[in-house]
Amino acid sequence: MGAQKKGATARVSEDPEELARHPLQAILLADSFTTKFRPITLERPKVLLPLANIPMIDYTLAWLESAGVEEVFVFCCAHSKQVIDYLESSDWSSQPNFLVATIESHNSISAGDALRLIYERHVIHGDFVLISGDTVSNMSLTQALQEHKERRKKDANAIMTMVVKQSKPSPITQQSRLGTDELFMAINPDTKQLLCYEDKAEYSKGFISLDKTLIADNPSTVLHNDKQDCYIDICSEEVLSLFTDNFDYQHLRRHFVKGLLVDDIMGYKIFTHEIHSSYAARIDNFRSYDTISKDIIQRWTYPFVPDVLCGNSAIRVERRGTYRASEITLSRSAQIGPFIVIGQGTEIGNDTKISHSVIGEGCTIGSNVTIEGSYIWNNVTIEDGCELRHAIVCDGVTMKSGAVLEPGVVLSFKVVVGQQFVVPAYSMVSLLQQPTQQDSDEELEYADSSSGNVELPSAKLNGDITSDLSETRHGPTSELGTGGVGYIWSIFEGGHDEEWRHSVAPIPTDKLAKIMLDKDEDEELLTQDGNVLSPSGELKSDSDANDSEDGDNEGSRDDYVSFEKEVEATFLRAVHENVKVDHVILEIVLQHGICGLCWSNILLNDEIGSRIST
Repeated sequence: MGAQKKGATARVSEDPEELARHPLQAILLADSFTTKFRPITLERPKVLLPLANIPMIDYTLAWLESAGVEEVFVFCCAHSKQVIDYLESSDWSSQPNFLVATIESHNSISAGDALRLIYERHVIHGDFVLISGDTVSNMSLTQALQEHKERRKKDANAIMTMVVKQSKPSPITQQSRLGTDELFMAINPDTKQLLCYEDKAEYSKGFISLDKTLIADNPSTVLHNDKQDCYIDICSEEVLSLFTDNFDYQHLRRHFVKGLLVDDIMGYKIFTHEIHSSYAARIDNFRSYDTISKDIIQRWTYPFVPDVLCGNSAIRVERRGTYRASEITLSRSAQIGPFIVIGQGTEIGNDTKISHSVIGEGCTIGSNVTIEGSYIWNNVTIEDGCELRHAIVCDGVTMKSGAVLEPGVVLSFKVVVGQQFVVPAYSMVSLLQQPTQQDSDEELEYADSSSGNVELPSAKLNGDITSDLSETRHGPTSELGTGGVGYIWSIFEGGHDEEWRHSVAPIPTDKLAKIMLDKDEDEELLTQDGNVLSPSGELKSDSDANDSEDGDNEGSRDDYVSFEKEVEATFLRAVHENVKVDHVILEIVLQHGICGLCWSNILLNDEIGSRIST
């Protein structure tokens, strides 16, 4: 489907002859080469999973079209036939001045393999946008492209510009929003050149080692832990040739970006472009799926929201963030909202309560059902008295009366949960047997035939998916209660303590506390080692740091005013999203290191409490 022209960002102003020679191109990776969405992605490619009832890839394509891209090459590997069939049958195949072509591979196991294959096809003829099909954005590319081209004119080694966004410098923020680890970037504030890129998961000693020559050559280097990688890159053609010349480049960030940053022979450079008011984020795991879904419903991604993308008044927006399709059957006694999406042809019974959730098309939901913070896809049947909290339920699932899904549960396609059965928290359930071995390479998005990978025709995306499997490959009824069908996957060794990290369920309070404790311990180690890092992140000598203390005190009042506003905004969000006050207080206390007494004084002595209550 094409994006609506209303609200679309302006096209880049270029010389007409140059534009005619080199239309703006993009490479869209329709395979994430990871296993974080299993067991779902054993049956359907990640980019076709619904995001607020619209396939993920549609958000990416709609943004590329609005940003002035004219040719998009979609690379697909896992379930490639489903992706190709979807694109050919969608409106994207007939959009004027917007060509969408597919490049298929059956043996690529990484982004590096994908880019090497694209290079061999000789389809890229200039600077291009590199993005994955699970990215949502509404930013304008105009300034970023202009900056990239200007740098290229002055320095041929400036081959890549990464889009980044400001975020809160807190590991709790990273975990609670996107389920990702803290990211550290060293950036030259004058040139915006990226000098260091470190994911916290990639180092274990609690500190980052920076080359002394790097600091010497860039004396104003600033080390950031408050930047979010948007995974939107503007690249020159040399990027593709570098992947071809270096077969050890597999992962875009871990191998390619970090490889260039430490290579002082070739001299290639990477720069950053920071966005502020615009939106950009990538769906990396179930937690970021949950967060970005909420952002879409709350219209942070406008104009890429359900009512605009669907068009033709197929869905309308009502008060309290409720999106309703034109043809649904809703009992008068049902309580709907806030912040929900209900798809076409869905029926909702008496006294059912639904909040902060997405309901797909053709669903049948009985009476006295409670659904909170969950994602129900298409053609799901939920019988009377069921309870679902913070769960994902795929197409064709049936929940018999009185069944319960505890937080973090994922039910893959066509699973049946037996009557009165309680599915334990964080369970992954599928009609497919769990692969016998965990993939040793985390780059693998899909499994081979020995691990239960199934290529299903795209015609079954909205219909009888896996029906040909249910008779022969379902699990024993004892796993999901009487009448239940499906396998409950076991958690691999070492995964029990991490199952909450990428879940749609709220992070447990004890885990939040541990994250903050680990952060405090890291800071204590830094202090003991005698390292000095200014609040701004600028790398300074000890004497420079001491001289700046007085100036820091002068800004303390401004910091407190900013803190007040943040607390107020956090509580207002909590009210809208129906989050428990205790959880919000704990998050703020842990994030800012406030003692209980200080917190009480904030609420009692300032105007925050009164503003929140009103």
